[in-house]
Amino acid sequence: MRKGKRKAPSKDEPKEEAKSAEEATTKDETKSAEETTNKDSTKSAEETIKDETKSSEGTSKELRKAVGKAKRAKNSKPETEPEFFEEKRNMEDLWQQVFPVGTEWDQLDQVYQYKWNFSNLENAFEEGGELYGKKVYLFGCTEPQLVSFKGESKVTCIPVVVAVVSPFPPSDKIGINSVQREAEEILPMKQMKMDWVPYIPLEYRDSQVERLKSQIFILSCTQRRAGLRHLKLERVKKFEYCLPYFYQPLKEDELEQSTIVQIIFPADPKPVFCEFDWELDELEEFTDKLIEEEELSADQKDALKDFVKEKVREGKKANREAREARRKALEEMSEETKAAFENMKFYKFYPMPTPDSPDVSNVKSPFINRYYGKAHKVL
Repeated sequence: MRKGKRKAPSKDEPKEEAKSAEEATTKDETKSAEETTNKDSTKSAEETIKDETKSSEGTSKELRKAVGKAKRAKNSKPETEPEFFEEKRNMEDLWQQVFPVGTEWDQLDQVYQYKWNFSNLENAFEEGGELYGKKVYLFGCTEPQLVSFKGESKVTCIPVVVAVVSPFPPSDKIGINSVQREAEEILPMKQMKMDWVPYIPLEYRDSQVERLKSQIFILSCTQRRAGLRHLKLERVKKFEYCLPYFYQPLKEDELEQSTIVQIIFPADPKPVFCEFDWELDELEEFTDKLIEEEELSADQKDALKDFVKEKVREGKKANREAREARRKALEEMSEETKAAFENMKFYKFYPMPTPDSPDVSNVKSPFINRYYGKAHKVL
C-alpha cells in the first residue's frame, strides 16, 4: 500500500495566514469604526435636532417674554426725567389779575409782552409794608411813555397798579370820557361788566374760607376779547374811554370849579374841536379867531355862538348840581364814613427795574386820573 506523503508546509503559508488575519482584523476594525461613526453621527444628529428644538423653544419663550414686556411697557407710563420749575411767589400774578381800565383792546398784547416785575406791590402786603393788614382795593391802568429797552427807545404801554386803602369800595361807578365825546358819562360799573372781586394768593386758591375773609379786592372785567366782534363799535370804544371813578365828598371836586366846556361843533366840511372858558374867553373874539384860522366858515359863526352858549349853560348847571349833591351827601353821611374818607390813601405802583423789562424810573408820576387826582405815594 502506497503511503501518501504529507505535503510539507510552505514557507509562505504562515505569511498568508498572518496576512489573512490582519485583513480580517482590519475589516473588523473598519466595520467597527464605521458602525461607531454611524452611531455617533446618528446620535450627534439626534442631539443636534434636540438642541435646535430646545433652542427654538427657548427662542419662542424669549420672544413671547419680550412681547409681553413690550405690551406692559406700552400700557405703563413712560419714565421721564423730573422737571424743575422756579417756585412762584405767592402773589406773583396779582398785577396781571387787575384789569387795566381804559387800555385799548389791541394794545393789551403789548402790555404783557414784557416780564414786568411788581415785587414792590407784593412786598407792600408783607409785615412792615405800606398795605400790611389793611383792606385794599386795586385797579389798573396803562401809561404810554417813551422808554428805553436794550438800547432801543420806543413808546411803551407801562402797566400801573393803584391801591386804595379803604374799609369799603371807593366807588361802584365808572367814568366814560374822551376828547371825541360830547359829554361825560358816569355809569354803574356792572354796565361795563366790571366789579370788585376778592383776590386770593396762590397758596390759598383752594380755600373758600380765605375767599370770604379776603382783605384784597381787585377791579375785574368779565368782557372777553373774543366776544368783542359781536358788539357794536361804539360799545367797544366805551371800554377804551373808561376811567375808574371816585367822588370825594369832603372836598370840592375840580369839576365843580371848572369853567371850561368841551366844544365839538358839527361844522361843514369838518367838525370844530376846541375848549371854551366862560370866565376867560370872550365869545365874539373866540369865533372870529376860528374863522381867521380857517377852522370855521363865516356863515357858520352865529350857529357856533349859539352852540357854545348852550354848552356853557349845561356846564354851569352841572356844577350847581354837583355842589348840591356833595352838600346833601355830607349831611347824610355818618361820622364813621367821614373818618373813612378822611383816612383814605392812594398808592401808585410802577414795575421794578429788571433785565427783562424797560426801566420806567424816570417816567413815574403821582397823577392817577381826573377823578382820583394824585397819589399820596408813588412806589
